[in-house]
Amino acid sequence: MANSDHLAILRRGVSIWNKWRKDNPNLKPDLSEADLAQSDLARANLVAAILARANLRGAHLRDANLHAADLRHAHLRHATLIGANLFKADLYQADLVGANLRGAHLREAVLLEANLDLANLAGADIDRANLRGARLRQANLAFAGMSEANLSEADLRGARLRGTDLTNAILIDADLFGAVMHGAVLSGSKRWR
Repeated sequence: MANSDHLAILRRGVSIWNKWRKDNPNLKPDLSEADLAQSDLARANLVAAILARANLRGAHLRDANLHAADLRHAHLRHATLIGANLFKADLYQADLVGANLRGAHLREAVLLEANLDLANLAGADIDRANLRGARLRQANLAFAGMSEANLSEADLRGARLRGTDLTNAILIDADLFGAVMHGAVLSGSKRWR
């Protein structure tokens, strides 16, 4: 359960929240299981925040800083995460169906078994991210950077990978049926056992 004091501060607005975070830089805010659906959290400082199992459906997190945040099992369906910083964030089994992650920074993020069906990841930095067993059906990954990403056993059916950099990516047992891969860079990628 979320810390009620932390949640109350966040509900007062992003500017008050960010000031509180600046004044308490070593604190790890606990917002686990919080209902933040449709919340406007654009540019919020959520570094290392605990948002496990939080309801963030349709939330506006444009340019939010979620560096190293715990988003395991979080509900982010149709959330706006354009330009968000999710570097080293843990999104294990997160629901990101239809989320807009255009230009987001997901480098070294954990997306094991996450559901990214229909998500927009165009131009996102997903280098060295772990997407093992993730669902990316019909996701837009055009011009995304996915070098050294682990996509083993991922479901990429119908995904758009136009111009995507998959240099040294692991694609063992990935399902690429119907994926559009025009201009994708696959040098050094591992596709078979």
